[in-house]
Amino acid sequence: MTRTPTVTLRFSQAIVQAAERLGIALPPALPAELKQHPARVPLPLQDALWQAIAAAASDPLIGLRMGLEIQVGHLDSAGLLLMSCDTLNDALAALIEYFPIIAEGSQLDVSERAAGVRLRYLPGYEVCREIRAEAAIGCFVHLSRWMSGDRAGPAEVCLAHRPLAEPARYRSLLGCPVRFDAGEYGLLYARRDLSVALIQANAAMREHLQRAADQMLASLSAHELGAQVEALVRHHPNWGKERIAELLGMSGRHLNRRLTQEGTSFKLLRDATLFRMASERLRRGDRLRELAEDLGFSDDSAFAKAFRRWAGESPARFREQAREDGTE
Repeated sequence: MTRTPTVTLRFSQAIVQAAERLGIALPPALPAELKQHPARVPLPLQDALWQAIAAAASDPLIGLRMGLEIQVGHLDSAGLLLMSCDTLNDALAALIEYFPIIAEGSQLDVSERAAGVRLRYLPGYEVCREIRAEAAIGCFVHLSRWMSGDRAGPAEVCLAHRPLAEPARYRSLLGCPVRFDAGEYGLLYARRDLSVALIQANAAMREHLQRAADQMLASLSAHELGAQVEALVRHHPNWGKERIAELLGMSGRHLNRRLTQEGTSFKLLRDATLFRMASERLRRGDRLRELAEDLGFSDDSAFAKAFRRWAGESPARFREQAREDGTE
């Protein structure tokens, strides 16, 4: 199997600091455990951090508020590189290319729209998915405005889920219209804003930072493909190898050959990803029929058969055990 995706330590520390500023009391062991990872934090520890935040917070929009607190320097060399770009368009292109430095597993892409471009965010996690996705969106909103000196920002924000609080609070915090149940997470930037010059643009600094970012990206690249596949499976759980490969710009055969070099395969990655998604949703109490449909199974029976193969027990027994263990 591919190795566990990681998040840059600076970003994890920024989350801890933002939580503290917003009055969230975290278990002392968590910040201490983060310090045991000198450069990058494994995703399970990041999951535990967000679970602690969700348990301690009284505000359902805590993720969004924390995201709006994130600064450029919290994104490691990738963040400093964004700041040195000439225009917002250049910064978006750099963000997409170097996003794995900030967080492996999740993905960003850009698509053309009549009104401009859509920056789409594909979360690579299931734990506390909604508040974490809102944190990421809040971070992107804040950074685009800060880097442009408040001259450019999203014309609209899209959230895949229903509002966690009054919709008016979202607009107040984000300063732009918000569309809920949109089927994806993203930000729409007006075409005219893409050419806005950034206030810290510096060509010489950008060249230096790009070399540093390229080196950091290269150290992750040997395992990056597996993380990309996992993120795409999470977003498109009913897709097969060929469609995922097409999105990655390669054939299904080439994809499996590349994954073999990482010691895994598409089937292993897909099964492991679907198992994690199913386990999380069973613990949340989601209905079996809805879960089977969302994960791309023909019916409840097909899903139950697959789950029994993954876990060695039925979904019902897994959920019962989770309830007994107090993890549901």
